[in-house]
Amino acid sequence: MVKIVTDSCADLPKEIVEELGITVVPLTIRFGQEVFLDGLELKIDEFYHRMTSGAELPKTTQPSPADFVRVYTELSNQTDGIVSIHISAKLSGTYSSAIMAAKEVAGKVKVVVIDTMMASMGIGLLAIVAARAAAAGASLEEVVQLVTEKMPRTSYFGFVSNLEYLYKGGRLGKGQAFLGSLLSIKPILQIADGEVYPLERARGYQKAFSRLIEITKSRGSLEELAVLHATTPDEAARLTSELKPLVDEDHFYLSRIGPTIGTYLGPGTLTIASISRS
Repeated sequence: MVKIVTDSCADLPKEIVEELGITVVPLTIRFGQEVFLDGLELKIDEFYHRMTSGAELPKTTQPSPADFVRVYTELSNQTDGIVSIHISAKLSGTYSSAIMAAKEVAGKVKVVVIDTMMASMGIGLLAIVAARAAAAGASLEEVVQLVTEKMPRTSYFGFVSNLEYLYKGGRLGKGQAFLGSLLSIKPILQIADGEVYPLERARGYQKAFSRLIEITKSRGSLEELAVLHATTPDEAARLTSELKPLVDEDHFYLSRIGPTIGTYLGPGTLTIASISRS
């Protein structure tokens, strides 16, 4: 069976990772001299507490090629084909590390590395689709084709409490157009062409919340849908009650924005990932 690999930027719920047998390669989170593997050595609540209470903001480091070589080599004992699905190369060097590792293990196992041009559960939904197809017996080529076909129909957007973390982390991209916004304006951002782009401005929290619902519903019939929050589970539950009926129950996911993506989006963020049918 084809094996699916992704990175911790995918923000996949742990139960889904275990159920579908997805291998997640962690990025590294640094607070000063302290180093943690995302998803393994730092709980999400502890991460946001450190982020908001400490003087130093966290930084992230991509996995090394050696990290991927180790994962690919271990999986080569179980399969002759791996699809490795990752965060946009414009946002992280993770894809580059995976490419270098795939070349190094070429004699042991065939690895196809995909730049999803996405972040968070925009990656995660594609990994889920790939893992389901692999479990159903799809070949390496069929899994790659499936993911490639769904990428243009995959979206990730939401609003942040403020732009400070994206700006300081150097990931604001085209979203810098919102830097001059008034405090009462909530910027709604999206990943487009692999970068952070402004989608629209909403006046106040409630308007921004309502727009997440309206924008999601405007995207027509959906195959997959995920709601994510950083530090506001009650608001995520409220969003879930509005959006969960849009998809079959087995294709809806509620997740957290983990430390890697949370380093740039910050606390108070609400986001939505989806794959539309057409």
